[in-house]
Formats: sequence, C-alpha cells, structure tokens
Amino acid sequence: VQLQASGGGLVQEGGSLRLSCVAQRTILSVFVDTDMAWYRQAPGKQRDLVAAITASGNTNYADSVKGRFTISRDNARKTVRLQMNSLKPDDTAVYLCNYKRGLTQYWGQGTQVTVSS
Repeated sequence: VQLQASGGGLVQEGGSLRLSCVAQRTILSVFVDTDMAWYRQAPGKQRDLVAAITASGNTNYADSVKGRFTISRDNARKTVRLQMNSLKPDDTAVYLCNYKRGLTQYWGQGTQVTVSS
C-alpha cells in the first residue's frame, strides 16, 4: 500500500486548506475495511493524532481541532480528506496520512502545512 498525500501549503491565520490522501496499490474491498487517520508532527515534537475515521465512518478528533477540522472518506476513490478551517499558527506541522487494518499500518510521506500569523 502506498499513501499519496497532497493539499498542504502556506496559508494565513484564519484560512482553510483541504488535504487529500489516496491509497494506492490496494483494492477497494480492502480499503472499505480500513481505518484511516491524519496525524501531524511539528519540528521537535511528537507525532499526534489529528483526526480518525473508521471503516464504518465513525470519527474522532483531537480536542485542539474539534469544530474546525472535518475528516471524511470517499471509498470509491480510496481517498480520505481533511478539511481544515480557521487555521492557527499552532496547526503548522507536517501532516501524515495513516492506514490501519488489523495489525497492519502504513504511513504516507506527509504534506507540509504552514500557517502564518
């Protein structure tokens, strides 16, 4: 499985970005049974969960992004998205896509999000 993330960039505080992660080299019947998530890692800090969506569509968010970020999945396109609104400088980090199915997990290469004040 390969995870191709995109959509990062430089945005001013209060702006919005939408991240996408496409799962490649996996078949649809497997992807629909997979939990997906977005994590982020800022320089010198640990990797933290931002948002997760289960195979059945249940979602979970870090307290710091609740009400501002929305995770969704498009199974037909084997894609998970993260809509990020009201961005803050503290949201600056590399955002990484995660694929987890049972004991197996994969990480994408990450996409940089920079929020200027």
